[in-house]
Amino acid sequence: MSNSEQILDFKTQLSLQDTAFPMLQILNEEGKIVDEEGLKRAGLSDEKLVELFKSMLFARQVDIRSMKLAKQGRMGFFGPHAGQEASQMASAFAFTDEDWLFPGYRDLPQIYAKGWPIWKGLLWSRGHQLGNEYTTDDGKPVNSWFPQIIIGAQYVEAAGVALGLKKRKKDAVAFVYTGDGGSSQGDTYEGINFAGAYKAPLVAFIQNNGYAISTPRSLQSAAPHLAAKGWAAGAPSIVVDGMDAIAMYLASKEARAWAVAGNGPVVIEAITNRLEPHSTAGDDPLRYRTKEDIEAWWKKEPLVRMRNFLTEKGLWDTDKEEAYVAELDARIDADIKKANNVEKQKISSFIKNTLEVPSQAMAEQIAKFESEGK
Repeated sequence: MSNSEQILDFKTQLSLQDTAFPMLQILNEEGKIVDEEGLKRAGLSDEKLVELFKSMLFARQVDIRSMKLAKQGRMGFFGPHAGQEASQMASAFAFTDEDWLFPGYRDLPQIYAKGWPIWKGLLWSRGHQLGNEYTTDDGKPVNSWFPQIIIGAQYVEAAGVALGLKKRKKDAVAFVYTGDGGSSQGDTYEGINFAGAYKAPLVAFIQNNGYAISTPRSLQSAAPHLAAKGWAAGAPSIVVDGMDAIAMYLASKEARAWAVAGNGPVVIEAITNRLEPHSTAGDDPLRYRTKEDIEAWWKKEPLVRMRNFLTEKGLWDTDKEEAYVAELDARIDADIKKANNVEKQKISSFIKNTLEVPSQAMAEQIAKFESEGK
């Protein structure tokens, strides 16, 4: 075949895309190790493995309790994250306190992992101003942006902060998350491209959970792998089993090391699944997917395989899990009570927190509402 024939063989080009991104997997669906070298490379001690699993249990319990609160009318907007605990918490396990997090609205668990209190997350869901204070209970700053509602916008913000970290010679990176739907947004590519051009330390996650609200992955992009979008920005890009916590941790740790060393961004596509509705805003997943599909994914969910793995190693059992979940429930109960006892937000304070320096019109509105005790 001549050079021109090879170059213009579009059919072969398409077939090459199918095999361009082998999926990183260390722990299979049954909780068996399928990559011993990968397990060693992850370098997780028995204590760290248990700690990682506990963080996933924490995320699941927050999800369960939040959904119950939503049904009771005691929760504002909430994006369920059941099924994504490995892609979220195992990647967060690779963070340092100095790293900056840029989450989407489904990514509250990663902010909690950095020390943000649950009660502030509850207030955020209700639109309360204190829900946008990113500090720990003892007042220490949490290096996290707010959970972005505008799909993909966090990528541009993350790229800018990543460049700032580089210019200030910080030993830190920016971690940013979006879903398969977000990968189609211009801001997502612009952020990755900017980071690639300036070799900014950005680790970009595409949590491919199968659906962008009701739009299936098959209609999101013709590309066999969403990770391919990173190549256009000159960024190394990989596909990871997003239900495998050990693989997600290893990929995140290695990506962070690459980025912080001055090599530029890394794109990680995590193959996972959203097992619940898109949000608490009236979504019914059975309108666009089958009950059988959801049940099949529940059998692959990340807590099952990690639990099986730890149980076989003698590191975990039912009694330990029941005791830990009871601890989590007590903690969540305390945070719910704290959120409920926060002073009700006034209209005047809401306007005050819109701009650092209120405009003349806003200042007049603030004065008016304050005079009315509102």
